[in-house]
Amino acid sequence: MKPSLAKGTRDFTAKEVSRRKYIINILQNNFELFGFQPLETPSFENLSTLTGKYGEEGDRLIFKILNSGDYASKANDEDWTSRNSQKLISQISEKALRYDLTVPFARFVAMNQGQLAFPYKRYQIQPVWRADRPQKGRFREFYQCDADVVGSTSLWQEVELLQLYFKSFKDLNLSVSVHINNRKILSGIAEYAGIAHQLIDFTVALDKLDKIGKDGVTKEMLEKGISGEAISKLDFLFAQGSDVLENLLNLKEKFNGNEAGLKGVEELEFVIRNALSLGVDSKSLVFDITLARGLDYYTGAIFEVKANDVAMGSIGGGGRYDNLTEVFGVKDMPGIGISFGLDRIYLVMEELNIFPEDSENNVKYLFANYGEKESIEALKLISELREKNISAELYPEASKLKKQFTYAEKKGIENLVFLGEEEIKNQTITIKNLTTGEQQTLKTEQFLD
Repeated sequence: MKPSLAKGTRDFTAKEVSRRKYIINILQNNFELFGFQPLETPSFENLSTLTGKYGEEGDRLIFKILNSGDYASKANDEDWTSRNSQKLISQISEKALRYDLTVPFARFVAMNQGQLAFPYKRYQIQPVWRADRPQKGRFREFYQCDADVVGSTSLWQEVELLQLYFKSFKDLNLSVSVHINNRKILSGIAEYAGIAHQLIDFTVALDKLDKIGKDGVTKEMLEKGISGEAISKLDFLFAQGSDVLENLLNLKEKFNGNEAGLKGVEELEFVIRNALSLGVDSKSLVFDITLARGLDYYTGAIFEVKANDVAMGSIGGGGRYDNLTEVFGVKDMPGIGISFGLDRIYLVMEELNIFPEDSENNVKYLFANYGEKESIEALKLISELREKNISAELYPEASKLKKQFTYAEKKGIENLVFLGEEEIKNQTITIKNLTTGEQQTLKTEQFLD
């Protein structure tokens, strides 16, 4: 049987792993600079923990895990025969792979609130799974790198998270724009158009604007039962100017007497004004009135990050979710968080060819193998190099030098070291740089220094 990968998953070579670690290290360093502490949660949760938190579309994309043992024996015969998958799920599956890191985080907070210092700031870098259709930049298994704060309603958290985004992408040498909106503004727009009772249908359709365009969004809204009259009142959404604050302030007229909408404008104005005064580039911060983000749990600010030089969809996103822990029995626990899409960030950096050369952890020295006597002397030197935190290895067999050269070149090893009988006698070594072809003989002490 020919081996194959499950769709939407990948193997990572040494080069890819090193580059991914390079991104993760920068993100982890910045998370800690901003006061976030690490957390890890299990790869799977109780299915009941995850369902109902991501909206109808999200629930469909959760990977369910079949109960261990004879899972079919507990299924209702009628449901099994009629293939009623919705009813069967609860009978044959109690666990599921986590869909994101935010809901498990909320579950953790609810379980451990008595031991945590609030506001509690945590970061988490772990894989998540979604039963999505694989395509470029979209995988079924991928990493999220999240930073969240719970226990504070302060809008300074939004400002700080914007700073975290811009500093991290600057350190990665990646030019981005951060799109920002507020769910209260979207609620205000729905109220203005007379479709407050269809808020979820409205935001889910609007969130697809980048993918299906204005006509596609209009068509989906009509299919969801949103009237043509309401849609015509929403036409201004698709004709925004380039001035961030001007677009925002123009909404105040439309929101006259609209409490939710005015509150959203007020909150977003605070965040944008202060972010700009702290040095955030006005061209990189975009008030995007059509940004909805399709997750049901957002209640305030929402973010989405896009790379400026590559068409890749969002490479980060997040928002405020003041009611998330309430589903776990813990009320009045406001929260806000952002996520970095490691896999998409990698693809963008690869396409732009901006990974630094030293992001790859190649072995620095390969010692040629001449036989048992020479190998023991080589391993003594290798041990001393490793003590100095310098990577080195001995070729395992006393093969022809051509074979040893080929191995070093394929593995990307920088230097080949010759320690033969003559070198041992003279207490020297000969080094060949495989990039430049330069060769030199040094005293062993000189080499180690």
